[in-house]
Amino acid sequence: MRIAQFGEALIDFTSTGPLAFQGHPGGSPLNTAVACARLGQPTGFFTQLSTDLFGEALYRYLEANGVDLRFVLRSAAPSTLAFVEHAPGTNRYAFFRNGAAEASYDPRPLPELPSETRFVHFGSISLLQEPAASTIEAVVTASAGTKLVVLDPNVRPTLIPDLEAYRARFARWLASTDLLKLSDEDVDLLAPGVSPARVAEEWLAAGPRAVVITYGASGAILHRPRAAPLEVSAPAVAVVDTIGAGDTFTAGLSVALAQREVYTAEQLEGLPDEGWHQVLRFAAAAAALNCTRAGANSPHLAEVLAFLGWAR
Repeated sequence: MRIAQFGEALIDFTSTGPLAFQGHPGGSPLNTAVACARLGQPTGFFTQLSTDLFGEALYRYLEANGVDLRFVLRSAAPSTLAFVEHAPGTNRYAFFRNGAAEASYDPRPLPELPSETRFVHFGSISLLQEPAASTIEAVVTASAGTKLVVLDPNVRPTLIPDLEAYRARFARWLASTDLLKLSDEDVDLLAPGVSPARVAEEWLAAGPRAVVITYGASGAILHRPRAAPLEVSAPAVAVVDTIGAGDTFTAGLSVALAQREVYTAEQLEGLPDEGWHQVLRFAAAAAALNCTRAGANSPHLAEVLAFLGWAR
């Protein structure tokens, strides 16, 4: 297991018409775990899945995609359900997760990560309910300095009753984070009225060695200490659906870093511009290919390499 992914797995019901929905396995952490595995990196998932029909479907989906499930707990509590309605320029969400299995994730003792694990991913709505939030935060804190910690907050404002309290907690997470990836919408919610460049500088001073902000079809910008921002364009593709694109981008970052054996905060900060450019191109290509199909449906490694014209 090279990459350890913490967080929720749920069923996304995407709109197909007025009050008509089609169910798919989803949740930002699940999407990222599957994308990492499809892109060729051994990936384990740390969560609690329900034993209901939705939880069984999620377990089978993860298993079919080669995700290591030995640390997944099971519970009779219900699965989280999310309904997604497409709107111009964005997606609208409604979540049903009170008392859900993933929200009550609380292994005792805390899981001991395999020695070969190099990356720890966390973020999303798993950090909004207890005891899962504190459990994941404890594992992340314990991993700081020994694993490369990647945070994608994937902010969902409709689920956050107190944004100021959430922002304070986010600031604490930064102390354990090496690579922060977030969207421009996340930036607007976390630091309203502050330019992305300025807030990235503030976040870098709080812990991360690199901050990557994605801008949808406009690409992404990397911010680092004592270095000029580095931009990458989003490949031009025929977009079918943007669900899961950000999760696939996050996966692409870690996979490309692993391919270059960048496993520590020091190596992350020392990666030269050309190396970072290749990492960002890989992540952007993977995200773009995800957008060419319906739902969160990340590409396999061979597809990304063929798209970029890179040899395997």
